[in-house]
Amino acid sequence: MIVAFSVTPLGVGESVGDAVAEAVHVVRDSGLPNRTDAMFTSIEGEWDEVMAVVKDAVDAVARHAPRVSLVLKADLRPGVTDGLTAKVTSVEQALGEAELRLGGPSTLPFT
Repeated sequence: MIVAFSVTPLGVGESVGDAVAEAVHVVRDSGLPNRTDAMFTSIEGEWDEVMAVVKDAVDAVARHAPRVSLVLKADLRPGVTDGLTAKVTSVEQALGEAELRLGGPSTLPFT
């Protein structure tokens, strides 16, 4: 499964970078495939191991704040591995093929 999640400390003011960095550190230390972007961290693995990491990340943020917000989206697809990479590769390949057919990125119908 792949879980994309965002964990945010509440009640601590505008600067949340240190608390969020601790959550990302927990994810990276898990050893599971993961990616972090401006909005979410995605992690891939089996249900129990992924959810344990999400809980640990939330706990890390909770040490900094009286309240924590968690947004989570999951893609459960048994038998699929390396989804974090495969999904992006598939989209990039489709974009490249569309650009070749249509003559460049500015003419893509879905941009």
